[in-house]
Amino acid sequence: MSNQTAPVLQLKGGFIYTLRLILQSNDIEQIKAALEDRLAKTGSLFLNEPLIIDVNEIEAPLAWAELLDFLNKKNLPVIGVSAQGELLEQAEGRGLYIIDVDNLPNREAPEPSPTTEAVVLESTATTTSVQDLPAREEAPTEASKPTMVLKRQLRSGQRVYARNADLIVIGAVSPGAEIIADGNIHVYGPLRGRAIAGARGNTAARIFTSHLDAELVAIAGIYRLIDEDFSPETHKKAAIIELEHESLLFHSGEDFN
Repeated sequence: MSNQTAPVLQLKGGFIYTLRLILQSNDIEQIKAALEDRLAKTGSLFLNEPLIIDVNEIEAPLAWAELLDFLNKKNLPVIGVSAQGELLEQAEGRGLYIIDVDNLPNREAPEPSPTTEAVVLESTATTTSVQDLPAREEAPTEASKPTMVLKRQLRSGQRVYARNADLIVIGAVSPGAEIIADGNIHVYGPLRGRAIAGARGNTAARIFTSHLDAELVAIAGIYRLIDEDFSPETHKKAAIIELEHESLLFHSGEDFN
């Protein structure tokens, strides 16, 4: 009989992608109202995302208990706080982990990899479910990059996620519908709902559409809302969207002819 025993654990270095909630007021009612409004507009984009609370731009007092309870109810798990002075002492007193936001890792772009699991997720209700959102895990590197092709219209309340793959939709994406891919997104038809590419942090992902009229577009967590006004050169026209230096760039499809 072998005297060797199986290891019971491993320790590995790594990093995760996080949201950073930068507070610019200590008025808890204003904070909750602003978050409610932002989450209503962004759908499931930020649900279950690890969150760092940055309070370096405000002064005490802050209703920590009420804020943390609110974030918990909104499925935004707090993993740490960036603070100083009295707010730092209050955060430490609550057992919150103190994070130096100036030394967080930069974004990287994991490559998509094949998967055999089902990737079409639909609901007749609004898109508030969080269980099927992509986890920000490292994907194994493969030579091939699979593509999911959907040949039909997506109606309001429907949701499709192409895990570890590009997504091609041949048809319209209606308002209230949501498409998510770990790689690129191509929409050959009107894009009127939400499109989230590079969902696990792939900053090289792009969004292509023959008719841009989206409620929201996002790449690797950087997003833009329709109420912020798309450029007349791309609004309701063929467009290509890419991420550069933490900003979304919109190109007319005619620029690439």
